[in-house]
Amino acid sequence: MNDTPDATPQSSPSPAAEPAVKKEKKEDSFPVFLIKLVLVVAIFRSFIFSPFNIPSESMLPRLENGDYLLAAKWPYGYSSYSLPFSAPILPKRYFASQPERGDVVIFKAPPGNDIDYIKRVIGVPGDTVQMIGGVLHLNGKAVPKVKQPDFVIPVSPNTDCLSAEFAVTEADGRQTCHYPQFRETLPSGKSYNVLDLGQRSVDDTVPVLVPEGQLFLMGDNRDNSMDSRFPAMEGGGIGLVPQDNLVGRATVMMWSTDGSANWFLPWTWFSAARWDRIGGTF
Repeated sequence: MNDTPDATPQSSPSPAAEPAVKKEKKEDSFPVFLIKLVLVVAIFRSFIFSPFNIPSESMLPRLENGDYLLAAKWPYGYSSYSLPFSAPILPKRYFASQPERGDVVIFKAPPGNDIDYIKRVIGVPGDTVQMIGGVLHLNGKAVPKVKQPDFVIPVSPNTDCLSAEFAVTEADGRQTCHYPQFRETLPSGKSYNVLDLGQRSVDDTVPVLVPEGQLFLMGDNRDNSMDSRFPAMEGGGIGLVPQDNLVGRATVMMWSTDGSANWFLPWTWFSAARWDRIGGTF
């Protein structure tokens, strides 16, 4: 008698042998990812925050050459100047809002309207602005100007003294610039420091009535700033600035360097940083 079974029993298929039913998520191709990234960055820079660097000393003592800050884009509304390359997409300014005296603003400088400048708002529509003997006057009243200790800034690749009279050699041999500094307080109570380097031609100006839709802007480094005290011309003054030229409001300092860093010497990236300036607000 043959005890061998007629057929071998078949085992049920193991779970591992079952076909996969989940579909894998299709990954974006690199070009699609790059396009998405560019769009996100463009939207962020156009409508939320945008970085700007300070290439001059016209806003000393608050801003130094080599500072990098973030400007908020929403406070004054949006126009084509808010967009990358000032793309002529928006026909007017949307959600427009007028800045306050004392705001530090970034704008497209007249007459070319193609270069970013940064200045402080001094006069808004309806104000009369005049300098008399180096003292700012608003609507016929002198703005309080109180002497402060000299503003001291080290000489560096980003900073040199305006003239020899301000150059000082410190006890430890460091070269610094000492500038006369004053505290101005606007009628609203907003205070900030300015530099007054002595008697200059711009210490006395004619009164200027700021018309609707315009702004009177000045640099805090009063004797080293081409601003609304001068007629608008390329490479010179800016005259009265249309509010439509506003790009944003200075918000926070994100980086500052004295210009001594060398890309090929990584440790200089840290020694060149002005750490005490990072994180300051306006």
